[in-house]
Amino acid sequence: MLNLIEHGTRTDQPSLLIAHGLYGSARNWGVIAKRLSDTRRVVTVDMRNHGASPWMDSHTYADMAFDLAEVLVAQDGPFDVLGHSMGGKAAMTLALQYPENVGRLIVADIAPVTYEHSQIRYVDALKSVDLTGLEKRSDAIDRMKDLIDDPALIPFFLQSLDVSAGRWRLNLDALGAAMPDIMGFPQIDAEFTHPTLFLSGGKSDYVQPEHRPEIKRLFPKARFVKLPEAGHWLHAEAPRAFEATVRTWLERTG
Repeated sequence: MLNLIEHGTRTDQPSLLIAHGLYGSARNWGVIAKRLSDTRRVVTVDMRNHGASPWMDSHTYADMAFDLAEVLVAQDGPFDVLGHSMGGKAAMTLALQYPENVGRLIVADIAPVTYEHSQIRYVDALKSVDLTGLEKRSDAIDRMKDLIDDPALIPFFLQSLDVSAGRWRLNLDALGAAMPDIMGFPQIDAEFTHPTLFLSGGKSDYVQPEHRPEIKRLFPKARFVKLPEAGHWLHAEAPRAFEATVRTWLERTG
């Protein structure tokens, strides 16, 4: 089963499960999870092939949805579910295929569509980093700066570096092989009829007006909110606004 981190205790409010995006981890969501856990139990997970969760050859959204459903059954769900990017697609698949495990759904800056901009360059870049002789994470910065095209992503990637073992906590071979699946979205003949929030960054191009018909077909109770100053990494770029929006929506739809 997936590795998870628990925040807070059960209350009279529904518990919340958070699924991170590609190259992320449960720890990436620690600050948001801790803040939201003042009124509810929050569980963050390492998705398969990430963090401390099992490494598998297969990495489809059907796989990831099954993993999340397994966690929710073990945790006596249903839970509300929040997913970002790849985790958002996994959360949507979960809600469509295992709706009995999901109360409400929050999808952060992703749509149920196929994207053209592959992330394979980061698989190749991380594989190219020399990890020998490192004593601390910051030692890797100089080795990464000429390989990663966005310097802001380097601290994010470093959170998945196991310095003592000299290895990434990412199954880069499996993620690279599965990149077409990760960039796509499965064809599912179902709809999720519970309240759903699509929360996107105003500076991001991941959720476009032309995506709305497909979103509404699958999620007829979808509502849309943008954080104007944030991009794709909206929970990291505007954490207070992100937390406040999620909290307010959960309160209003409760």
